[in-house]
Amino acid sequence: MNLSFIKYHGGGNDFVIVDALDPQPLSNEQVAFLCHRRFGVGADGLITIHSGAEDYDFEIRYYNSDGALASLCGNGSRCALDYAYQHQLCSKNTRFKASDGIHEGVIISDLRNRVSMLPVTFPTQYEDGYFLNTGSPHFVVAVENAELVDVEKKGKELRYDTRFAGGTNVNFMERHADHLFVRTYERGVEAETLSCGTGVTASAIVAASLDAVALGQPVHYQIKTLGGSFTVYLQKEGELFNHIWLEGPVQSVFKGSIQI
Repeated sequence: MNLSFIKYHGGGNDFVIVDALDPQPLSNEQVAFLCHRRFGVGADGLITIHSGAEDYDFEIRYYNSDGALASLCGNGSRCALDYAYQHQLCSKNTRFKASDGIHEGVIISDLRNRVSMLPVTFPTQYEDGYFLNTGSPHFVVAVENAELVDVEKKGKELRYDTRFAGGTNVNFMERHADHLFVRTYERGVEAETLSCGTGVTASAIVAASLDAVALGQPVHYQIKTLGGSFTVYLQKEGELFNHIWLEGPVQSVFKGSIQI
């Protein structure tokens, strides 16, 4: 089968988007091949776009680079949003379906957009970090200097920790007065990625918890990663963080076709 695709990245977090609406299903082996950085196109994950319904314009399905159908990917959702807009599947303000439900999307410019995230309960605190689910499970560790962390070694250890059924993504968060710096070890990729949308969202929520943000007060955090800069908007309401938006860079890199 000859497959057309478009390569995207959102802050260095890169994806293969299958260039067709409602494409033919791919096997786990085919997805893993396409994401392979030596034998395939190379990506942190693969995305397929599917027809919408009455209450949303399109649906996205995200696959990890190991080929498995996965939970929500924040940066993948933003790349899919740009793809859908460029292919006239939606307007600049839209609604789309992901693995965890319906999200909103807003096109800000050719190189930046934002997507809404579903409400998130307060993080569970452990002695060594904070666990929460932002559409995907994340463990956030506050560190003094994220550049000195051996993310591959420490991230892999925590990713398989028995406290987290099914495993978790791991974020190392360095806090500053005007921004956060975050590095992420992603499950499914099984390595550090240059950025992670649900990871920076989780880190912002943990920072807001540590900062004792007042109930009902809208706040935002500027977050730097190895691949780019993000902004996360949020508000604490009762036992939840709500009105969460993930904003960041997005870019189409190239398009092509490959025999699979």
